[in-house]
Amino acid sequence: MRITLRVWRQRSAGAPGAMTPYQVEDVSPDMSFLEVLDALNERLTLTGEQPVAFDHDCREGICGACSLVINGEAHGPERTTSCQLHMRSFQDGDTIDVEPWRAAAFPVIRDLVVDRGSFDRIIQSGGYVSVPTGAAPEAHATPVPKAAADRAFEHAECIGCGACVAACPNGSAMLFTSAKINHLGALPQGAPERETRVLDMVAQMDAEGFGGCTLAGECATVCPKGIPLTSITAMNKEWLRANRKVSRD
Repeated sequence: MRITLRVWRQRSAGAPGAMTPYQVEDVSPDMSFLEVLDALNERLTLTGEQPVAFDHDCREGICGACSLVINGEAHGPERTTSCQLHMRSFQDGDTIDVEPWRAAAFPVIRDLVVDRGSFDRIIQSGGYVSVPTGAAPEAHATPVPKAAADRAFEHAECIGCGACVAACPNGSAMLFTSAKINHLGALPQGAPERETRVLDMVAQMDAEGFGGCTLAGECATVCPKGIPLTSITAMNKEWLRANRKVSRD
């Protein structure tokens, strides 16, 4: 296959950026999208050009590092991560646009790399369970009902890739935030901080400059781990309940 990549190149955060076309030859349908970028970068390095900067780590679809908007879709045309997207999803001669996540809260650092530190700060504000120090508790010390465990696991699958933000017309982080809140809120270990968690994490999300949610649903459509849209409505109910309780207190 012969592919034309139109890649967003931006030298630094404050520099202007532009789409730059590159021809990539001998692309196998079995190659992953990141392997095509690797091949391009090898050629650019050999010719003395600056390689394209992009995020990646495990390349197994579980770390959430790979963050590419491919032909206008977060992670590309398949519901998977960019590293698990294969070139069989494209045709010989295709022109493919490759851009970074587009969101005010995800500023571009260079080329396709964005700063997703805002997600880390949301987690730091309340996405944890406080436990006493000492030896690890027995596995069955705190029984967890099967329904609660299943709900927690469903939301724990979120890998924090940010595709939900990139796909949302408002640049909202509600799906990510709700997944983290609902994950811990479903467990008895998360009950003591239930109210402060949702209030603090939502407040931090707003402070980071993410847009408001209008339930457009694009976030759930592109989520590679299938976090449901109902996660957001569950978080909204949790926030209202916590806000009322804090107001009474």
